[in-house]
Amino acid sequence: MDSLTQITLGAAVSVAVMGRRTAIWKAALWGGIAGTLPDLDALIDHGDPLLNMVRHRAESHSLLLLTLFSPLLARLVSHLHGQTALWRRWWLALWLALFTHPLLDTMTVYGTQLLQPFSDHPYAVGSVFIIDPAYTLPLLLGVIAALARGRQGSGLRWNLAGLVLSTAYLGWSVVAQQWATQVAHASLQAQGIAADRLLVTPAPFNTVLWRLVATTPSHYHEGYHSLLDRDPAIRWLAHDRGPALIGQHANDAPVARLAAFTQGFYRLRETPDGRLHITDLRMGQEPDYIFNFDVGPVDAVGTEPPSFRSSRPDTNRALAWLWQRLWGTDLLPMGAALAADNETR
Repeated sequence: MDSLTQITLGAAVSVAVMGRRTAIWKAALWGGIAGTLPDLDALIDHGDPLLNMVRHRAESHSLLLLTLFSPLLARLVSHLHGQTALWRRWWLALWLALFTHPLLDTMTVYGTQLLQPFSDHPYAVGSVFIIDPAYTLPLLLGVIAALARGRQGSGLRWNLAGLVLSTAYLGWSVVAQQWATQVAHASLQAQGIAADRLLVTPAPFNTVLWRLVATTPSHYHEGYHSLLDRDPAIRWLAHDRGPALIGQHANDAPVARLAAFTQGFYRLRETPDGRLHITDLRMGQEPDYIFNFDVGPVDAVGTEPPSFRSSRPDTNRALAWLWQRLWGTDLLPMGAALAADNETR
């Protein structure tokens, strides 16, 4: 999740655990620090943009390593504030602030390596977008109320209410995702699309509109389903995955690395100048994807470091499309809609 959300979650958890035992600002401050510490791995340069991507949310998000680090941080904090008698309580508060960070990240589609150093599997539920105000706002309001009211019970109750509401929202996101998944499977079967993988993840900032990606050996099919759709039929648009290129380059290090990290949701494409591009299909929408990499000449992949080739849609048009589609308006996926507009001009 985004940094503000992780800071707020860490602060809320720490305030809830420490309660009246220390000043609210102390609990919120150190909980917020602990809540953002795992993401400092983004400052590490692993040598190229592709490695930086797949090594983010790795060791610093390990449940084991964060657990081992938490008593050291608690000792430091309790000593700084002259509260050594409370160090076990600080330990619990800061452990939870650290521990909940990767667990929340796992709810997004990016991929979090919870079991480092024993496994580099990127766990991803994918039921919430990386920025979702409906999750963050209850936490933020609860922490603000606790800070404003000090150690008074009403402020602590507001903080607890924010934690309960935000956690309930995560539960709702999983239920909504499962519903969209059932609709997607039924639609694929009805349209005779034999998909080997299906990705169901929310469109930006909500859990009402869901982006669907179904892959076959040769293509990926993109569609959308809103929980407010009157007609459950899904309009799937097929796009070439580059099967010949996949067969040729699947074992090349940068391709294999991103293929494993995306759990198969990727494509390969040769550019007109003979470069090979690999794209993470999970984050973005056709034709614009956040994580797109140039991995070198098609006939010499791996001979030069990958370079970043992110692509983003026009923000105003994307938000307008998102808002209309969320409410159940039958629209072409945005990339197809833009292509249709261009053809009519």
